[in-house]
Amino acid sequence: MKFVKEYTTRWHDTDAARIVRPTQLLVYMQETSNAHLDSTGHNLDRLRDEHSLAFLLSKTKIALYAPLYAHEDIRVETFTAESRAFGFNRYYRILRGDEVIAAADTTWALIDLNSKQLCKADAFDFGFEHEPPLDIGMPPRFRVPHTDELELLGERRIVYSDLDYNMHMNNTRYADMLCDFMPLEDIPKIKGMSLSYLHEAAFGDVIKIYAKRSDGRYSFRTVNQNGITCLEAEVLI
Repeated sequence: MKFVKEYTTRWHDTDAARIVRPTQLLVYMQETSNAHLDSTGHNLDRLRDEHSLAFLLSKTKIALYAPLYAHEDIRVETFTAESRAFGFNRYYRILRGDEVIAAADTTWALIDLNSKQLCKADAFDFGFEHEPPLDIGMPPRFRVPHTDELELLGERRIVYSDLDYNMHMNNTRYADMLCDFMPLEDIPKIKGMSLSYLHEAAFGDVIKIYAKRSDGRYSFRTVNQNGITCLEAEVLI
């Protein structure tokens, strides 16, 4: 069953091209899924405080079909699909009237904070009514070249403004971070992003950003000071 929430985009959501940034699209999507969860009586804070459970984002694919600007009325839809093993599948669409502006395909994991173990998808009943999966038109998988084939673009420290309650970089912030290391003129051309979250980027970490551009795409890998890969990503332009 689709859950729907309406918003009006803000001037502060937009970038130098006056277009709503990919990170802000992800924020609207995830605020909607938070509201969906809250409607079942199991909001994020209650899950943590009463059940010692937390959702972790594993993968995001977001497709951008048309630009969105400030002060526009949008409708955000989200729903879950049948999940198996340890993955929770959730989908999103952002609409301006009847026009689909963006869509996303995401995979989440539920972790027991006491044991640090992943929970199976059916271990906790959230009461969601599932819908069929949504095909957003993004490649099903991507491959980032070996680090030796990538260029070191720079470093990025994880600071207060990045953090969520887990003291890690909030997953919506990664899209902005990748755009920070792209030429400004390429950002309005972005057609989609695929992000695979492999290891948390914690407060105080210094992340190295590696990338390669080829065939209308950027391949990214971020590595922390211990040599651990935190993120692999592909940006299509």
